[in-house]
Amino acid sequence: MYLDVYVYALFSILVFPGTIFLVALAFFTQYLIRKLSARYQRRMGPSYVGPIGLLQPFYDFLKLLRAKEEVVNRFSMPRLAEFALIIGVSCIVSSVIFLPISLLNVATVFDVLIFFYLSSVMPLFAMVIASLSMPSPYTNIGVSRLLSLVTIAEPAYFASILVPVYLATRGDGLFMSISSTYVNFSRLYSSPITLAILALSIIGFTVSIQVKAMYPPFNIPEAEQEIIAGYETEFSGPLLALARLLHDLDLVIALVIGVYVLLGGPAPFNHLSPLGGLVLVLKYLILLLLVVTLKNIMGRYRIDQALVQVFKYGLIPPILAAILALVAP
Repeated sequence: MYLDVYVYALFSILVFPGTIFLVALAFFTQYLIRKLSARYQRRMGPSYVGPIGLLQPFYDFLKLLRAKEEVVNRFSMPRLAEFALIIGVSCIVSSVIFLPISLLNVATVFDVLIFFYLSSVMPLFAMVIASLSMPSPYTNIGVSRLLSLVTIAEPAYFASILVPVYLATRGDGLFMSISSTYVNFSRLYSSPITLAILALSIIGFTVSIQVKAMYPPFNIPEAEQEIIAGYETEFSGPLLALARLLHDLDLVIALVIGVYVLLGGPAPFNHLSPLGGLVLVLKYLILLLLVVTLKNIMGRYRIDQALVQVFKYGLIPPILAAILALVAP
């Protein structure tokens, strides 16, 4: 019995839905983002490496990892940066055991808080530490802008996830659990008030995701025309490959949790059914399409404009949703 638990744990973390699956999903998501963005801009996008360009993100990662030189200056600490990025990736991979899709699904009260810490807080700290380990004036400005934005965006992201979880699990034995949320998701359709709360949470989630992904209009920490690549300016070779992988995994895990707590996961079908799997994929693609569309129709804000917009459209809707959730019957 205990051997089965260890086998399931290793398989969940290393294969599905862990390291191998998440990395493959990150590359596929990056391919879709590049391909859809190219269509918006009347370009071809990835087309040559692999069937219809599917392997281009993997090839780019491998090229940075194996072929590109790692450039350092006298103040750089590349091994510290590398360690921080690996820790960030490991935390995201570890967080998947709290998702219902995992073979060893850890479901307990308040597990959404542990998931948030592993999938969002630690990767952010890892990226900041890695960037400051490779210092330059542009890096410092990029990190400063990043921290200014996430000070508002991360609470907005957290609140937009927490509110639906609270509504779906109150009175349940697994209070504030991700697994219990998707099982009881139909509760959120029980009244116009809870539907309005869900809509407000989705608005806050959408805005905060654009900030987490650093896509327009919130690509200020890496504004090429102003600060070259911002917090990534001194990354090159393997370090740049790891930084981009961490960035892509951060976006992927955020979209996955959004599918479960904001769109009901496989609902209305069973989680292990073919139709349930198809619904999961469709909901993931819908959220991704929304992110890519905003990325391509918006221009970049100034930092002061961005902070105001994140507060108005990212933080206020989840706060209103939280207030309504506390008074909703």
